Amino acid sequence: MGDEHLDTRLLTELTVESQDLNSDAVRITKEALGEFAQQEQERVASRKSRAGLMAGVAGASALLWGAGRAAAATASSDDVMALQTAASIENLAVSVYTTASGLSFIKDGNATVAAFITKTTAQHTAHAQAFNAALTQAGAATQSAPNPKYAAVVKSALPGITTAADVVSLALTLEDVAAQTYTKYVSVVDTPALRTLFGSVAPVEAQHRSVLLAVQALLAGGAEDLITIPTDPAKLPAAAGSVGFPVAFYPTTNASPISEGAVQ
Repeated sequence: MGDEHLDTRLLTELTVESQDLNSDAVRITKEALGEFAQQEQERVASRKSRAGLMAGVAGASALLWGAGRAAAATASSDDVMALQTAASIENLAVSVYTTASGLSFIKDGNATVAAFITKTTAQHTAHAQAFNAALTQAGAATQSAPNPKYAAVVKSALPGITTAADVVSLALTLEDVAAQTYTKYVSVVDTPALRTLFGSVAPVEAQHRSVLLAVQALLAGGAEDLITIPTDPAKLPAAAGSVGFPVAFYPTTNASPISEGAVQ
């Protein structure tokens, strides 16, 4: 097949679809946060109403008790811990990608990989902000620290990182944990709006992993020149169409427990 017959429009379309997926996630996330805020306000109002009724029956002491309860965080403890753990995972991802972007073999290496890291850092930053915004709306403590379990993994791995492939391998671990965790949390949290929030972010993390798996395969095959958009599809290995999607349904076996990154 001659170069004149190569059609790179599909790669262009996939790039647009990738951007659209994240844009959709951002839109759904904003809607979920708005819905969650409204639900929290309604819960507070309901508790205040019940507190006022209790005061009329039991006197001033009951009013003070009820008001204190109404001012407390209204989200369930599971919701709060899940949000804090999710924020801790995002905080760590931002830290790792930021560190990676400053490495000489990333800055001066493949431009597509460097661009992916820049875009992905911004997306993880937005995810952390979304999870912390939900915590603020719930009257709970926000999480600014990295996930303790995987921070230890990163600390152990960083001294041995000398190539782009090493960076990709470490990033794959974090993206997979994030995707599995948020997929699991959809069925763990109590508030419907938070299920939407986790359900909107999980596919973005899974997409990050798919891109990294494809990059990893090309690096391992000595085809770094093909890590570009648009690329030369005629030169791609046969597995290029499937390497980024090793499973039909995303697993949750390695999902982080909700208490893993909770604020202590």
